[in-house]
Amino acid sequence: MEIQSVLILGGTGFIGSHIVAKLAETECRVTVPTRRESHAQHLLLLPDVEQVVEANVHDDRQLRELIRGQDAVINLVGILHGRPGNSGSAYGPEFARAHVELPKRIVAACAELGVHRFLHMSALGADRNAPSMYLRSKADGEAAALSNPAVKTTVFRPSVVFGDQDHFLNMFASLQRLLPFMPLANPDAKFQPVYVEDVAQAFITALYDEHTAGKTYELAGPKVYTLRELVEIAGSYSGHPRPVLGMPHTLARLQAWVLEHLSNDPAITRDNLDSMKIDNVAHGPMAEELGIEPTPLEAVAPYYLRGLQPHMPVEVTHVRH
Repeated sequence: MEIQSVLILGGTGFIGSHIVAKLAETECRVTVPTRRESHAQHLLLLPDVEQVVEANVHDDRQLRELIRGQDAVINLVGILHGRPGNSGSAYGPEFARAHVELPKRIVAACAELGVHRFLHMSALGADRNAPSMYLRSKADGEAAALSNPAVKTTVFRPSVVFGDQDHFLNMFASLQRLLPFMPLANPDAKFQPVYVEDVAQAFITALYDEHTAGKTYELAGPKVYTLRELVEIAGSYSGHPRPVLGMPHTLARLQAWVLEHLSNDPAITRDNLDSMKIDNVAHGPMAEELGIEPTPLEAVAPYYLRGLQPHMPVEVTHVRH
């Protein structure tokens, strides 16, 4: 399938930066919108990144102008925290806006403007009956992304993603540099971490393969870990191992409640705890058509957690309006 121009929503983030870098290795032109110029300062800008534009993707007029003339759209927009909804609602307004309404509007605009290829980021464990608002909204977002047959959509469900500058292992490593021990909620929760480069490659492969349209792919690494094991790995590889103390369920929820009220971006919320009630584990190996041999965490994490692997090179430029 010939793809010459791609719009990447959420392209300034951790995963998006890697996808942009891989697309820049091709002859594809890339457009990345951002809410504010400051949010794009870390973005790796390569010759085939046509433009970084300041735009509000939640505004229908601006969204249509971004999509107009593109060959494909990639949506990576997602949030981890949000307010509860009204009584009887499956999730609150922030989750609805980011995870459900946005893909619904993207698909509608794509169909209207004749853009037939769409790649959408969901999450492993997405289910309308899941215990958390996050996972329920992700499931409804998948349904929205796949709702119009005129748009050839591929959905990805990654487990927690690791790599240089990740917000998972790096967070636990940073906490263990500061704390004498690690209090941990849901220490037995299971995860199957996937390398950010593998996630990026899955998107690139699917983008150019129409046979992936209409399919949903789970993206996970080669090994399952408990949360306790991952925290211990982060401490050990960063050179600051600390004892990990599992917290009783009641105390963990109290801690999350307090953090929710102390910060606009808490380290953990009660909804995050609800997500961990189900294993974040794939149902099987990564799909063969993606052509990816999942990278072991142990092959990468020791280097960036000790600061031995340099960060991605960054070129700071002005945002074009």
